[in-house]
Amino acid sequence: MNKATKRSENQLLKVASTSLQYIGIKLSTPHPFAIERGKTYVVAGENGAGKTTLGNIIEKGWNIGLNVIHGDKKSLKIRSIEFTDIHSLTGCADSYYQQRFESTASDGIPTVGDLIAGKISDDRWTDLCRRLSIHDIRHKRINYLSSGELRKFLIINLLTDIPDILIVDNPYIGLDTASRALLNDLLRNVAAQGTAVMLLLCNTTDIPPFTDFVLPMKRLEVKKMLDVAAIGLPEVVSEVEALFESRGDASAIPSPHLDEPVDYRYAFELRHCDVCYGSTVILHDVSWRVGAGERWALLGENGSGKSTLLSLVYADNPQGYCNDISIFDCRRGCGESIWDIKRRIGYISPEMHLYFNGGEDTITVVASGLHDCVGCFRRVSDDMRLRAQQWLDALGIGHLACRMFRTLSSGEQRMALLARTFIKNAPLLILDEPLHGLDMMQKRLVAAVVERLLESNGRSIIYVTHYEQEIPRLIDNVFRLERPAASLNPDE
Repeated sequence: MNKATKRSENQLLKVASTSLQYIGIKLSTPHPFAIERGKTYVVAGENGAGKTTLGNIIEKGWNIGLNVIHGDKKSLKIRSIEFTDIHSLTGCADSYYQQRFESTASDGIPTVGDLIAGKISDDRWTDLCRRLSIHDIRHKRINYLSSGELRKFLIINLLTDIPDILIVDNPYIGLDTASRALLNDLLRNVAAQGTAVMLLLCNTTDIPPFTDFVLPMKRLEVKKMLDVAAIGLPEVVSEVEALFESRGDASAIPSPHLDEPVDYRYAFELRHCDVCYGSTVILHDVSWRVGAGERWALLGENGSGKSTLLSLVYADNPQGYCNDISIFDCRRGCGESIWDIKRRIGYISPEMHLYFNGGEDTITVVASGLHDCVGCFRRVSDDMRLRAQQWLDALGIGHLACRMFRTLSSGEQRMALLARTFIKNAPLLILDEPLHGLDMMQKRLVAAVVERLLESNGRSIIYVTHYEQEIPRLIDNVFRLERPAASLNPDE
């Protein structure tokens, strides 16, 4: 049997049309390509290139418009994971932030065990949990999972039934170093069992070494498929990176200097803080003090409690009142308003897009950062829109101002939310995984913007990341959070 015949027998589907459509978006596909059983594919391109659209078409766009895709769709089991709406499987997306840190308000939110039902005793579920090191989550409510834990859970939930084609959109963001290595081992094993794995990536550094083929994309066009074995991975990476463009200009941001004098000694102080939900210990005996003008990186593995710690600082967690905490030299519980706290903090988190799933255009979402609440609940003035447009232009996404926010790619949404964070010009910046889902050129731009903002005397910053090489060079302090021993007990 020759190589071509063997490939034909292993072929699951073939894209034959020169264009593909999905919900108003048209992709150019001048080069036909096929998906084969047991192979690993990477669709690579900058943010907005059309990667997610291609994944949606392969999963569910066979009968849309003039799409010509050959294969037995009825017998193929195609599964995909998108993380732009990570709480869709629970039905609690709209109340995520309101309920995440409220133990009583979360009584109606299902646990992981509730969602997986009979799968929890399945040997494959147990094995997958062991492989991704989340054996201790089955009793947790879904809204108490960290973003990294939730990603692992969704992947495992999908893989309990082995699909023919698995499509994963940016699987590595939000995962710590150990978890990325574990996920690679799992994906390699899944492919070895005959599943075609397709990874949608916006950074070439994430392309796993076991990749068989790369589909580059640029401006809604699918380029010719690259055979990694024939060309070599370094050469493939160079060819893909040549498609990325530099956008935006860090020197064009509005004045990086603070609008008001720094009138406090410490941005916040946490003294021997504990946070527990039932028998689950999230934080135990945590003390940390950040002075005015200090620049810190907050590091820790998935599930170590980083987001919970930040919720104490941002006044989102009611347990802040039963802990010894001072924010801007004011002790919590002494009559201060949470809005007084939030007014002086610029904040972004991995899940913030969940607040903007209505009909807001992008410029309105950015301008809403001048308010002290998350969401578009107050009127946006013309002056606010002007400032928002300045930030959009500086970040290279000014052309998206009038687009509905929910129609943007995940990377474009992230850039808009960063503009929303920066527009406030706050003395304390809390950047929780700010480069989540950004391509390499946008990461460089955001890093440059952050460094410009840090040139302002008195501004403090908390920078959370799982990629230590991405920490801006002006950040010179590190606080590393360890998981409490109690939270590691799978029977708790």
